[in-house]
Amino acid sequence: MGQRRDTGQTTFIEGADDLSCSWTVGRRTQREHGTMAGFEPKTYQSRRWLKRALLAVAVCILVPVTYKVIPDLMQDIVHTYRLSVPFFEDLGRPADFSLNHTINMYLTSEEGISLGVWHTVPESRWKEAQGKDLTWYQNTLNDGSPVFIYLHGNTGTSSLGYHVLVPDYRGFGDSTGEPTESGLTTDALHVFNWVKARSGDSLVVIWGHSLGTGSAEKHQPSVSGVILEGAFNADRQPIPFYVFAWYYTKFPGIKNLFSFLWEKRAAVFNTERNLKQMRSPIMFLHSEDDHLVPIDIARQTYAVAAKAQGEDRVKLVTFDGSLGYLHNGLYRDPKLPGVLKEFVKSL
Repeated sequence: MGQRRDTGQTTFIEGADDLSCSWTVGRRTQREHGTMAGFEPKTYQSRRWLKRALLAVAVCILVPVTYKVIPDLMQDIVHTYRLSVPFFEDLGRPADFSLNHTINMYLTSEEGISLGVWHTVPESRWKEAQGKDLTWYQNTLNDGSPVFIYLHGNTGTSSLGYHVLVPDYRGFGDSTGEPTESGLTTDALHVFNWVKARSGDSLVVIWGHSLGTGSAEKHQPSVSGVILEGAFNADRQPIPFYVFAWYYTKFPGIKNLFSFLWEKRAAVFNTERNLKQMRSPIMFLHSEDDHLVPIDIARQTYAVAAKAQGEDRVKLVTFDGSLGYLHNGLYRDPKLPGVLKEFVKSL
């Protein structure tokens, strides 16, 4: 017997008898001359593409139908909280993430719910912060520096001289529980009230990114200012855009299945109603090439808030789409620190 050798499209048998060789070469020759097992090449290719098309249609239908039969999956799609990133990292050790002036703590927002929170002091105090305990960090909140509560994001604003608290919602990171709209709002309010009780007359700004904008919109009392980055609008984009579900917005019939679950599960926030009730200054940050929340929706959302409060209290800052920031990359913009300083200065 000879040895098999694959070349990608054709299998050759080295050292085999002439009959085996001629059969292999003959099969290749038949393909080249336009016939194979009695089928014309176009017919063969048509059947192959038909199978692929049927498979694609089956998948497109099966996924939303599955969500309708098992509606709890909608919660996972909207929040994606089961996809914990980074993997296998100890969030209780901020120093492992090069955050040497940060401490990890846990707050209990309600019975059975523990929230992991990072508190980063202003960069100017990083040397002083080395080796300090939780009490020292809490006391620094009353030093007069603005305090940012960042609802899911990075801690880059500490370099501007601000305190930054980054809580993980219930179910995210090392926080316990499972996320719901009411639960996320409870968590965000608890962190805000905890900070306000310790920060004296310091400005407290809530910065929400993506899903976090929903919680930021819900805050009413004593908020110095609100920043909404990549803010989704559940009233104008009633299809979950996390992971891959955005694909189904292209199919009207299937889109209705998702819309049913979106509304039934109450998994997101009533964006425009919340914005109309807000009385804190708002700044929207949005990239023109945002692939999850289109810039047109951002402009419409801004218009709702501006109409409710006035254009002097609501600002929309857009970033050129050619910069490639998409939904999560605004932190890379060198002008962002200046934008933040101007907003804080206006409060």
